[in-house]
Amino acid sequence: MTKKQKKILIRIIISAALLLFLHFVPSTGNRILDLAIFMVPYLIVGWDIVLNAFKKIFKGRLFDEEFLMMIATVGAFIVGEYPEATAVMLFYQVGELFQGIAVGRSRKSISDMMDICPDTAVVIRNGEEETVDPFEVEQGETLLIRPGEKVPIDGVITEGATSLNMSALTGESLPVEKNTGDSIYSGSINLTDVIKVETTAAYEDSTVSKILELVENSTDKKAKTEKFITKFSRIYTPCVVVLAVLIILICSLFTDMGVKESIYRGLIFLVVSCPCALVVSVPLSFFGGIGAASRKGILIKGSNFMETLSNVDTMVFDKTGTITKGNFAVDAIHPREVSADELIDIAALAESRSNHPVAESIVEAHGKHIAKDRLGEVSEIAGKGIRAVIDGKTYYVGNGKFMEEVGADYHECHLPGTVVHVSTGNLYLGHIVINDEIKADSAEAMEKIRQAGVKKTIMLTGDNSKVAEIVAKTVGVDSFIAGLLPDKKVSELEKILGNGRVVAFVGDGINDAPVLTRADIGIAMGALGSDAAIEAADIVLMNDSLGLIPSALKIARKTLRIVKENIVFSLAVKIGILILGALGLVGMRVAIFGDVGVLVLAILNSLRAMRVPR
Repeated sequence: MTKKQKKILIRIIISAALLLFLHFVPSTGNRILDLAIFMVPYLIVGWDIVLNAFKKIFKGRLFDEEFLMMIATVGAFIVGEYPEATAVMLFYQVGELFQGIAVGRSRKSISDMMDICPDTAVVIRNGEEETVDPFEVEQGETLLIRPGEKVPIDGVITEGATSLNMSALTGESLPVEKNTGDSIYSGSINLTDVIKVETTAAYEDSTVSKILELVENSTDKKAKTEKFITKFSRIYTPCVVVLAVLIILICSLFTDMGVKESIYRGLIFLVVSCPCALVVSVPLSFFGGIGAASRKGILIKGSNFMETLSNVDTMVFDKTGTITKGNFAVDAIHPREVSADELIDIAALAESRSNHPVAESIVEAHGKHIAKDRLGEVSEIAGKGIRAVIDGKTYYVGNGKFMEEVGADYHECHLPGTVVHVSTGNLYLGHIVINDEIKADSAEAMEKIRQAGVKKTIMLTGDNSKVAEIVAKTVGVDSFIAGLLPDKKVSELEKILGNGRVVAFVGDGINDAPVLTRADIGIAMGALGSDAAIEAADIVLMNDSLGLIPSALKIARKTLRIVKENIVFSLAVKIGILILGALGLVGMRVAIFGDVGVLVLAILNSLRAMRVPR
């Protein structure tokens, strides 16, 4: 509880004690004296509300909840309902206190996650340790990070080995072992040993800075429900003020009810009509849901994306690096016309300039020194392969489509996996079979995704149909589309979108930016340190586990369920009391419950969104 909230609580206690005392003290019989007496607890608890309401009146900002409370309580004083006037203001402040505490708790859940960067960094300059602000550290400088300290900036370990706590980034509580040469990310906590780190980015370009910016901006992107409630309250509040005036006029002019009783009914209508339960609880629910997700390593860029995620019924997955590990390894070498060593030598030379995982696996399987002076012109043909000049001779290394294009008499392999064919002109030299291991949790995660309400799962891949079929059957994907060039993934996704579905695309965030952007919801996984992922995706999973997706779906659907509960409950209670109040069947005490009671209950319900599902 903040100092301001503690002061409000003290004022509430003093005002409530005075009001309770006055309840047992008989009236003086003098209206002016009684008014003066009840004004004491009223002003103790509500002077700031009245002051703010007057300020807004002069600024032309009428019809908010403070204005409603002021005219309702002033009206109650005018008709001589002094205890009710004080009680309305007292309970309104109780509601405001609950609201402040709830918002504070929700903000704390995010600020705790955001407290992942140290205020200082120890940099080694001219052989001396110097403590500076992280903003002052430049790329390429060397940091000294001791056990228990947070990593301030992304970098590579140049000396030492340690364990890192990366839970603030990935949601995983188990330590991660890091050795010399490994990359580490800002926001991690060094657990065991002193390490030296060469920074690979400035602070403003580091992982922690991007995450903080993402979370801070998440509340700017409002859901349709939030926007509707905001517009609704702007129209609703002036309407109820007009209706309250009409109730007073109709009751006093067309019934035998007195003016005092007519005004009292109008005031009851005003008190219960305050829309603060909706205006507060809806954004609070979304804010709590975003905070809960962030503690799991799921960064949702705005409540609009959370609302869309809650309605997802179709989920499309990239294969490599998403369902599979993306760690390719050579399984078999099947030569023709040349030896196995010659075949892998040609393929490794051709692929040596590529950073594609398949190329890296071939180079690794070659395992020998690659004489790049043998290598001439190299051209990469998107979605097909590589044309390379080796020892003055042109070779083609790629998929079956590439072989067909150059007229090589190739054949597909009987083994499952990614097949890389090699030819020189139309002379087929053989092929290399490469496999990618399926992630251990992919099948379980796919089942949980279905349990979370996703009706259809689809896998898109550039790999061949044989490999795609094996992966799809193993993990339980409903259907797959194989052999796709990068630009074809977008067109296939558009066909899926065209069926009126709410579609989420899940990719590894490195080369899937166009598809992530095109889907209703783009989910980038394993995005730690990936600029492309953080920029292109709507939801960022900080580790590469598919198991976070069911959690994201559960959090989103739980949050939207709470939002709808608050809307239905608040409107139902308020409309009921509004009607009963207009008919004179309930008094001011029930009206106070209709406002403050509903607000408190809606806030308490909203706090459920902050709980992280197991």
